[in-house]
Amino acid sequence: MKTKIRQWMVCIILGISMIFTQQLLAQKMPREDVIDVPAIGDGLCVSNLFQTNMVLQRDKPIHIWGWAKPGEKVTVSFAGQTATASAGKDRAWKVSLTAMAANHTPQEMTIRGENETLVLDNLLIGDVWVLGGQSNMEFELSKVENGQLEIVSANFPSIRILSIPHDQGPEEKQSFARLHQWSDWSSRHFRKGDWDVCTPEIVRELSAIGYVFARRIHMASNVPIGVIDASRGGTTVETWTPLSILRSLDSKPTQAKLLQFDTKVAEWNAQDDLNKRIEQHNQWLKKQREEGKPIPADRLKSPDDLRIGPLGDANYPGNCYSGMVAPLAGLSIKGAIFHQGFNNAFDGSPGAEMYRDVFPEMIMAWRRAFSTPDMPFGILSLCTAGDPQTHDNYCEMMFDAGIEIRAAQYETFLELYRADDRQIGFVSTYDLRRRWYHPQVKLPAGERIARWALATQYGFDQQLQWKPPMLDGIETVGNEMRLAFNTEVGDPEEGSIEGFAIAGEDRKFHPANVTYAVKGQDDRGRTQYDRRQLVLTSPMVPEPTQFRYAWGRNPLANLQAIGNLDLPFATQRSDNWALEFVPKGVVSEETELPISRADRGKILQALRKQDEMRRIEEAKAVLETAQSTSR
Repeated sequence: MKTKIRQWMVCIILGISMIFTQQLLAQKMPREDVIDVPAIGDGLCVSNLFQTNMVLQRDKPIHIWGWAKPGEKVTVSFAGQTATASAGKDRAWKVSLTAMAANHTPQEMTIRGENETLVLDNLLIGDVWVLGGQSNMEFELSKVENGQLEIVSANFPSIRILSIPHDQGPEEKQSFARLHQWSDWSSRHFRKGDWDVCTPEIVRELSAIGYVFARRIHMASNVPIGVIDASRGGTTVETWTPLSILRSLDSKPTQAKLLQFDTKVAEWNAQDDLNKRIEQHNQWLKKQREEGKPIPADRLKSPDDLRIGPLGDANYPGNCYSGMVAPLAGLSIKGAIFHQGFNNAFDGSPGAEMYRDVFPEMIMAWRRAFSTPDMPFGILSLCTAGDPQTHDNYCEMMFDAGIEIRAAQYETFLELYRADDRQIGFVSTYDLRRRWYHPQVKLPAGERIARWALATQYGFDQQLQWKPPMLDGIETVGNEMRLAFNTEVGDPEEGSIEGFAIAGEDRKFHPANVTYAVKGQDDRGRTQYDRRQLVLTSPMVPEPTQFRYAWGRNPLANLQAIGNLDLPFATQRSDNWALEFVPKGVVSEETELPISRADRGKILQALRKQDEMRRIEEAKAVLETAQSTSR
């Protein structure tokens, strides 16, 4: 299991495919990034956020900024408005235009300095949404199920697309380059940093979730939509959070993670690293010559660069925020959607605890970056990975920290929502299952989060429901746990309800038998059921105290709101037992985390034994029933 996880991690950390063109492939460009427009140019320039083909946010002040020579007067004209500013000693200037209504008509913006004039054309006014997260948000439309159908019909002149390139180092960047960025994963260059009109050729490499989200919003609202893809494969929640925020948190696992990185940075020696690479290069040259093998011309030169080391790690705390969100800070936008969690699932329960501590802080930091304390923020929960959970392996499959990450995402949503944050959104994706950790069922996920946005931001709250079913109360009566819901719930296929597990004080969870609570009888003597209340029981758990739902990385779970709503009940639990101490007594709760491989083996063995004992008892019950029936 650990070998498989390490393989996944290596693949993820390398990153996933990024936007490219056939022309670039034909040119066989070098491995280095090829910069077309630097992050900050000489002379008069604007931030690369502002380009031909972009969408500017409607109904909010429009902020535009750039650089010029110190003291230079800069005038920006757009849609009948003009604003002027002077560049400071640092060359920076910024102007603001008053809010404007949505407009599909392409317009032109001019930026005039003392000796230069820049012209941006084909600009629209509408809504701008930021896409954040890791590879399952970044995952391209061309690679998903039914993606080709979306691609051939993706002619939307009023949808505009921008993908932010990855940057390195912890310093907050003021802008980003427009470039062709190399991907080791794909051995190709991808076009990054350019605003483009949505066409089949362009959209094929866009985030599948982001495209479907944008398409739905545009078709329903009839306003121009801009999507800024700021996602990056293989990344963790802490890299998307400002480092200053992380250092201020009173969170033991967060501070432990920071200490790990601080130690790596302190121990890094760039010259020693270079010397080692030179030695390896020379050994390789010697071997090639001894074996009479050719040496490509581009491999003759010895390394001569001093690398940044741990500070350049994509997951160094705060790095993705600094390199991909900070350059957008100050832009007026409508909101953001976020899909991430896989790479936080490798640290056991301490990693999940850190996620729970950091995620709400990350959301608030993003809202501050865009100067909108109540900015709409939609959460897509962690998707599936690995073999499906079944009745036979049920308990064994509950041992996975990724499930706790998924639960932490829902807990974050619930905490904010119950604190009267009506701009927070949430959708589950665990039922869009595939064994691969990049499940290609992405289009329904985009549809779900679009439904949240349309209901809360675009006036469709009467036509569309988006909130998942929520618990109103829990009660234990004898051998039963009773769960009350805020809406009617059931299996959409009208079969048995799956996904609940219950446990007593021994912390031995077993799948629960689920029935509706009985309300009474109608006037014909027929039993009436309360579809807002479920009763959980298990012959293996005579005195239940806690429940868990959808507690598998690829869970056996099917509860949804009743009706054609596509609203799954979220992964959640009533207990606070750490992953490593379930069931009780297998590993001492004094054991230091993370646990050893041997302790992990003990836990899995105990869970397999639970599954085996339950199957034996179930088989006995079947035999007893058969025998009594045959008498």
